Amino acid sequence: MLGILRNRTFRALFAAQAVALVGTGLSTVALALLAHDLAGGDAGVVLGTALAVKMVAYILVSPVVGGLAPRLPREGLLLGLNLARAGVVACLPFVENVWQIYGLIFLLSACAAGYTPSFQAMLPDVLPDEGDYTRALSLTRLAQELENLISPLLAAGALVFLAYDALFAANAGAFVVAAGLIAAARLPEAAAATETEATRRALTLGIRAYLRTPRLRSLLALSLAVAAAGAMVIVNTVVLVRTGFGGTETQTALAFAAAGTGSITAALALPRLLAAFPERAVMASGGTALGAGLLLGPLVGGFAALLPLWFLIGVGSSLVQTPAGRLLRRSSDASTARPSTPPSSPFRMPAGSLPIRWPGGSARRPACRSPSPSSG
Repeated sequence: MLGILRNRTFRALFAAQAVALVGTGLSTVALALLAHDLAGGDAGVVLGTALAVKMVAYILVSPVVGGLAPRLPREGLLLGLNLARAGVVACLPFVENVWQIYGLIFLLSACAAGYTPSFQAMLPDVLPDEGDYTRALSLTRLAQELENLISPLLAAGALVFLAYDALFAANAGAFVVAAGLIAAARLPEAAAATETEATRRALTLGIRAYLRTPRLRSLLALSLAVAAAGAMVIVNTVVLVRTGFGGTETQTALAFAAAGTGSITAALALPRLLAAFPERAVMASGGTALGAGLLLGPLVGGFAALLPLWFLIGVGSSLVQTPAGRLLRRSSDASTARPSTPPSSPFRMPAGSLPIRWPGGSARRPACRSPSPSSG
């Protein structure tokens, strides 16, 4: 898998993604602590509203980016969005009112809604060999799972010596570094566009593809389960640890790390699981784990009991999300939607992002093939 890092362009892009992911994870912890400082016991309401604002931004921006991306230079788009994210995150330490959080989260999510699918859509042009492309998807997914574990641990260590505002500054710096890495990469030139399909039709391609294909409708339902469980972790961790259990900022970060540990544990086990069991069974077991975690939530009485529960939710999320790229690829023509990996924080892309149509790498409608016994 690591052999694809010999490709200079992919190595730079992957490094940019990894740096940005670590910074984003630090901000996830810091945002929860900021919400607790501003709203106390109502921090869950603040974070829940921030999640809703994030989704509104994605719904409004993702289709627009899908239609406009072919008309914009790749390097300029990715550089501009990274620098914009750095500027928005740098403003978070100066927030004094809850409404300011909502405004900044909207801007940050709008940038992410443009950046992440554009980044993922470019990978097949950087790595035209199908085997290399598949390994690149696996490596980028593993990076996200590692971030779920590493960032909260880094945050826990930093919070021993620093105020959480420093985590926002670190995230802003990470986005600037990511922009520099992209500027240093040799991005492939996009071929001239050959499609004549109306832009309005292109804007609705992703949702039409999902609703037309049975296995993708099932994936959409499982993605909703992942979103519900992920929202529980993001919204209620700081409330449970700080207000419910009287815990510290470091314990809040450790609780986030428990969910990340579950995610990476499942991700590392998935190659063998998918070799032994059909995707349908693996993903269904992930959905079951998520449901069990949510049902057991009311029984949690302390910090020690919360950690294995968050670990279980992390396992379930990874069991659903990691095979999703394979499912999307199987449900598509050769150059249809290039799947981007789903998020687990208010700063990331939602599961099953819409296809981006780059010139020369156009998104065509998925072929509605009958699912094989192992496809789910």
